[in-house]
Amino acid sequence: MMTIETDNIEFKQSWQEDSLKVICGFANAEGGTLFIGRDDAGYAIGLSNSKRQLEDIPNKIKNALGVTAEVRLLKEEEKNIIAVAVQPYSVPISLRGRYYFRSGSTTQELTGTALNDFLLKKLGRTWDDVIEDRATFDDIDERSVKTFLRKAAEAGRMPDDTDLPIPLLFEKLNIAESGKLKRAAIVLFGKKPSRFYTGLSVRIGRFGINDADLRFQESEEGNIIYLLDAVLRQLDHKFLIRNIRFEGLQRIETCQYPMPALREMLLNALIHRTYFGVHTQIRVWNDRLSIWNDGGLPDGMTMEMLNSVHPSRPRNRLLAEVAFKGGFIDAWGRGISKIAEACSAAGLPAPVLQEYAGGFISELRLPEATAQVTLGAPRTSAAKTPVTTQVTPEVATQVTAPVTAPVTAPVTAPVTAPVTAPVDDFVKRLLVLLLKDEPLGNEAIRTAFGLKNRRRLRETYIHPAIADGLIEMTIPDKPNSRHQKYRLTEKGRQVLEGRNRASEGIGS
Repeated sequence: MMTIETDNIEFKQSWQEDSLKVICGFANAEGGTLFIGRDDAGYAIGLSNSKRQLEDIPNKIKNALGVTAEVRLLKEEEKNIIAVAVQPYSVPISLRGRYYFRSGSTTQELTGTALNDFLLKKLGRTWDDVIEDRATFDDIDERSVKTFLRKAAEAGRMPDDTDLPIPLLFEKLNIAESGKLKRAAIVLFGKKPSRFYTGLSVRIGRFGINDADLRFQESEEGNIIYLLDAVLRQLDHKFLIRNIRFEGLQRIETCQYPMPALREMLLNALIHRTYFGVHTQIRVWNDRLSIWNDGGLPDGMTMEMLNSVHPSRPRNRLLAEVAFKGGFIDAWGRGISKIAEACSAAGLPAPVLQEYAGGFISELRLPEATAQVTLGAPRTSAAKTPVTTQVTPEVATQVTAPVTAPVTAPVTAPVTAPVTAPVDDFVKRLLVLLLKDEPLGNEAIRTAFGLKNRRRLRETYIHPAIADGLIEMTIPDKPNSRHQKYRLTEKGRQVLEGRNRASEGIGS
């Protein structure tokens, strides 16, 4: 008889010590059968001492694992083989203090996060459902609780509980038990959850042409209720540009990525991540944005299921339940669909989703044409930008002598491309600000962009815009004057107006 190894079938030519690992893996998973006396292809090769092993193997399993297995002697092609069948166990089974689990056709040792998740699951609990003995109600941030209750009232999911004292409210939300806080309470509402668990921050990086080109970064740390607002505010104010269009005289600004999609991606990262790992990471490039969280897909969930209608299977059950009651998420596994719908409505490609580096990454991308218009190549000065407009053959040759005669012939060559260099997205933000309200000084610009670093303002915004002739000083003979302000040049206005006409707004 020939078959293949699966999640519940394993072949061994003879009994070996690592056969106990296979039995342990079966017991911790869905059960299975180990066939002894078959080669790797499943062909029977037989056992010479099958009767003795029939007596020894049950005792070895019982002594090493504490489980009972059904051991039978089979005859195939006139050859004796032994089948060891083990049922799944509801409690975790260890072999000399180590835990093994059957996954596919391999037996894996569980360590780290995987081991913690496995042990909690066997106990019928999730990580967030464990009592945190070090915490008291003094560690809870009341402002975050009030924010949650306001959102819950707006969603209509907790209409009668907004006036409950926090201890009673937490008991009702199942994030406290007998007066003691659970981990979920700290992660959701803690004043400083990093005192208890690592990796509770979100780091945001703005990159240029590649991952090595880090322009600047920010970090936000706190509970989930705080992070939801703070991170989205950071993205909107410092990392993303705004599309501008006009409807008649009305100026309309929108973020280059749809906020509903960003909010859903961030919620997924914070609610479904593993809290044994490292911080959540957001990377913003010229043409895309990604959010990565530690911990891959939960058990029983596949990428195929994720990209279709699927049930909700949260890794952190209590976090998900409280987020649902607060109106932050649905309970129907619609998060990915909502991201895709928001992208489609904004004219963006579908989100890219994948398991990566022990975690999960979701990525939004700008349409190719939009990315080129909005962000372009790394900024260069106009003097270094090649002019690719079409010219007549008469002027295509290099001029090596000064022109002394007046030019009387009309220029008839069509201009088919702009002669200005692509404008950096940071500079575009400055131009838009000055178009709206000029002239402005350093402090006013820094406040408008939420910048703390004066040097970054000069090097990222002011100096490049001046170098390209897009803005000018109001006091050019005293560049370091404390009364110095900046205004758009005619060239800067033309850049904005030209892009508005071409694409109904900068970055659109």
